[in-house]
Amino acid sequence: MRILMLGNSFTTANHMPDMLAELTGAEIVQHTRGGERLADQLNPKTKMGKRTQEALQNEKWDFVILQEMSNGLITSKASFLENAEKLCEKIRENGAKPVFYATWAYQRGEKKLETFGMDYDEMYQKLYEAYHLAADRNHTLIADVGKKFYELSDKVNLYADDGCHPNEKGSQIAAEIIAEVLMN
Repeated sequence: MRILMLGNSFTTANHMPDMLAELTGAEIVQHTRGGERLADQLNPKTKMGKRTQEALQNEKWDFVILQEMSNGLITSKASFLENAEKLCEKIRENGAKPVFYATWAYQRGEKKLETFGMDYDEMYQKLYEAYHLAADRNHTLIADVGKKFYELSDKVNLYADDGCHPNEKGSQIAAEIIAEVLMN
């Protein structure tokens, strides 16, 4: 199995792709950079976009994992949905299956939530709705890691010290959920 992961530091934190490779036995290639948006993967004028476009045209993949910037679905929902659709089309042209890696709200009480004028529950709901809308519109699989973070939010700390990125346990849970979706 070959997997291309498109995302940012939420994907690469704690070597999560290596955890996923261990669980699935897959060959995993990452096109990731901190703060990366899905729109950047479509832009052939950027190094990342050119690399991704070439990978989708010239290499065969079984799955392509799509992860948007943590707040990109909130600050630019229409853009996210548009770019998600374009990427899903390109992925299907490749013969691969697109999979949305739905991420989580910032940690409960995190000051960054105030930047967006919302609390933990509201951010979770907005992310959930946007990722599920994209998955429904594009008839794709979804690895809803954000939902698991939400369910465990009062029981287990899954966050790094910055209150945004996952700690090692959070990354392990992400890898397990993605693996379950891919293997089933």
